[in-house]
Amino acid sequence: MKNLIFSCLIVACISCSQSSTSPTKVAQIVVESFYQKNNGKLQKHTTKESYDAFLSIQDLMTAAESGAANFTLIQELVEGDVAWVKFTTSYEEKPETFKLVKIDRQWKVTEKGLREKAPF
Repeated sequence: MKNLIFSCLIVACISCSQSSTSPTKVAQIVVESFYQKNNGKLQKHTTKESYDAFLSIQDLMTAAESGAANFTLIQELVEGDVAWVKFTTSYEEKPETFKLVKIDRQWKVTEKGLREKAPF
């Protein structure tokens, strides 16, 4: 009986430790990995289409940038398996917005649809 309870506790702990990172944290990871050219981490936190889009502009956007991102959340909206994160960084003058989707319990930055607008 003790072994069964112990096994259930281990499974519960493992399940909790594999919970998804918040959309805001994923957005911050994507920004930082993009500018640091950590493409393995960037790929892990983006959909294939977004990853390809980021790679296509990475050298142009990161050439003059260095230092801390100073990521600051402005607003986050989560509706089911879709989230929107509006934020500022030291790399851009204007706020940026990422759309995220939940895939296999993990948030990933994705492309906005044609003519799709953020809710804020």
